[in-house]
Amino acid sequence: MAQRRIQGVSEGSAQGGEEMKKIGEYTCKGRVDAMDVATDTPVRILLNDGQFTTGFRIVEFQVAPSAVDNTSPQQYVGKLSTAQDGSDAKTWDWDSNVEVAWAMCGFDGNASPVPMLGNWIDEDNLVIEDLYLYATEASDLPMNYIIKMDKYEFSDWRGALAMVRNRSQSDIS
Repeated sequence: MAQRRIQGVSEGSAQGGEEMKKIGEYTCKGRVDAMDVATDTPVRILLNDGQFTTGFRIVEFQVAPSAVDNTSPQQYVGKLSTAQDGSDAKTWDWDSNVEVAWAMCGFDGNASPVPMLGNWIDEDNLVIEDLYLYATEASDLPMNYIIKMDKYEFSDWRGALAMVRNRSQSDIS
């Protein structure tokens, strides 16, 4: 479905029906410490290669606890954004053009061996520059994350359009 959308956008272009070409896959994973979460400062994920002709499409975003044997209830929330918009992980705005993926995980080692998971991805996302991971947790334990992306090559005008879309328009007076 998402592949069809991307091709559908390019097939109607003024450039003669050119398509985006998938050129690779990229996985980014890491851990956000509880101390870093407390400051509400997003983690910057460097993706920008200095070109406007390549970009990434997020296909999976998950958050998870770092200690599954811990008996304390754990809650983790994450959000991916294409700009630092001054929000936090607990505030989801699906109307915002800069927010592109959201995930949450709840885990209690006493109650259930299976975590409660949820994740949502804007299927029309196309990241040209960097990503910002906003994270929050309801325990003193670090949060793990994994982001899987497909890398695409396309025309420079499509890249410029995606860059404009990925910027927050709320700052414009």
